[in-house]
Amino acid sequence: MKFLFEIFPVFIFFIAFKFKGIFFATAIAIVASILQIAFSYLKNKKVETPMIISLVVIIIFGGATLILHNEIFIKWKPTILYGIFSLIIFAGRIFFSKNIMKVLLDSKISMPDDAWDRINYSWAGFFAFVAAANIFVAYHFSTEVWVNFKLFGIMGLMFAFAIVQALFMSKYVEVGDSE
Repeated sequence: MKFLFEIFPVFIFFIAFKFKGIFFATAIAIVASILQIAFSYLKNKKVETPMIISLVVIIIFGGATLILHNEIFIKWKPTILYGIFSLIIFAGRIFFSKNIMKVLLDSKISMPDDAWDRINYSWAGFFAFVAAANIFVAYHFSTEVWVNFKLFGIMGLMFAFAIVQALFMSKYVEVGDSE
């Protein structure tokens, strides 16, 4: 359910694009993102940092798309967002000695520091790859192909990568005695 909640603005963007085009879809995505944040705050009394970053990026790049009536800005949004995530993860480790993935997941799984470093750098690299793939598709294919890639391609890549990461981490999960 959390995954579906997090992709809600992307899904709404996709549907709106199919009916009314890129500019309508961009406006809808901005509204959906604001509603997502409001709902999250009302339900949990807090909003996760990645959601706030995503909201700021959609407002800036979606707003530029609408104000300048140029779709390239919304096409840059995933690249900027995933680039920010990659930089936060990488810079956190290099400059602040913080393993962001360990901070996020340490309460759920216990692993040695070298394994956490592999997870951390893997996610940083993955987000950098997705950022680059998005901008490649944005500049080399039609807007319709890019919208499909944004929903199905990026989400598919994330799902596949998360499975690979889960398989890597699974060797560190302790199975209790079943009596």
